[in-house]
Amino acid sequence: MADFLLPETRYALSGDVSIAYQTMGTGPVDIIVVPGLASHVEFMHEMPGYTAFHRRLSTFARVVTFDKRGQGLSDRISDAPSLEQRIDDVRAIMDTIGSKRATLFGHSEGCPMSVLFAATYPERVSHLILFGGYAVAAMLSNDMDRRIAERLKFWGTGEMLKVLSPSQATNQNAIDRFAKYQRLAASPGAIKAISFLNAQIDVRAILANVQAPTLVLHRKGDVSIPIELGRKLAAQIPNAKFIEHSGQDHFYFFGDVKTLLEDIEEFVTGHRESSSTDLDRVLATVLFTDIVDSTRSAAAIGDQAWRRLLDSHDELAIQTVGKYRGTLVKTTGDGILATFDGPGRAVRCALSLEAASKQMGLTLRAGLHTGEIEIRGRDIGGIAVHAAARVMAQSQANEVLVSRVITDLVAGAGLKFAERGSHELRGLPGRWDLFAASA
Repeated sequence: MADFLLPETRYALSGDVSIAYQTMGTGPVDIIVVPGLASHVEFMHEMPGYTAFHRRLSTFARVVTFDKRGQGLSDRISDAPSLEQRIDDVRAIMDTIGSKRATLFGHSEGCPMSVLFAATYPERVSHLILFGGYAVAAMLSNDMDRRIAERLKFWGTGEMLKVLSPSQATNQNAIDRFAKYQRLAASPGAIKAISFLNAQIDVRAILANVQAPTLVLHRKGDVSIPIELGRKLAAQIPNAKFIEHSGQDHFYFFGDVKTLLEDIEEFVTGHRESSSTDLDRVLATVLFTDIVDSTRSAAAIGDQAWRRLLDSHDELAIQTVGKYRGTLVKTTGDGILATFDGPGRAVRCALSLEAASKQMGLTLRAGLHTGEIEIRGRDIGGIAVHAAARVMAQSQANEVLVSRVITDLVAGAGLKFAERGSHELRGLPGRWDLFAASA
């Protein structure tokens, strides 16, 4: 598998306003993802699940994401953009990338805009997908002023994620990233303006004019946009197909996404890749750590004291992995298994954890390797996992050992590496060049 690089941000000129967009994949069809309330095309890749979801779409399509004018990396404007301006921006992006016809994938507040575009430019929309959407905002709440005031009160704190995506309610790392995403995407004043504008949305009068094949998707427990609004939306679009999904997450890239992606692929391409592995196989840097001489240490200080020390170590590991934006897969009794989407952060995390553990009186060793992993529920597997474990097995006390692929990927990142020779790793082919890392 070739190394995966995040897409670059480009700009399309819509009138005199620059609209930031990204493309991913080179498939025969185009899918333009129309965002909801706010977006930031670059920082969204920091949200767990976001990149993997769009990578899966990119296996059969060219996927386009963008920031509305006034948000993210697009030009700031004095007023909130109207629906008419928003569809002009989509048209400008399509013209810039040479897309004559595309599938629109609207999310939340992006659904009414997608409907308007499809009705206005039927020749440019091949399919219409609406997730977690509605036709008229007035039906969302009898007290829109209070609802918007509550949104502004917590804007930039990440607290909204607990309501929007309950599956992430206890994931502090995701909440912290969501807080930063909100601050980067739009200021409270901009969100206030677009929220009051969105509160006036009502596209019911044009739903019957939609000619494109339409798929309406909604999660049953979505408390942000109740599923009844999704059903009403589908019922008013000619021949629209409605699929109810389980779960409560309002964001499409959280929760159970496998069936959702299969439904989208079948709708767009006509076939369903139920055995697809692209979503379940991703490129990652794998970190294994191990406490040296843990059995001897436990015998020396006693089981109770050793357990308290291990608990402190595990808490330290959770904090350190989170600090470097990693995912702690599991503790291994006397070590950890973690993954990172950036090899540089993974190495720095290992060095930081080793130094902090030493202050606790624990001696660590660590091994890292970058490669393709398999996502198995909350666990991971694959050759890259075995390789990282074998690299760790070659590591000495107080040493962070990495494979050559990591040294190549972090060139210029300010890390230092000392050669530790060429080794045969049990169960893996060939010889492996290993290096000891230091800051």
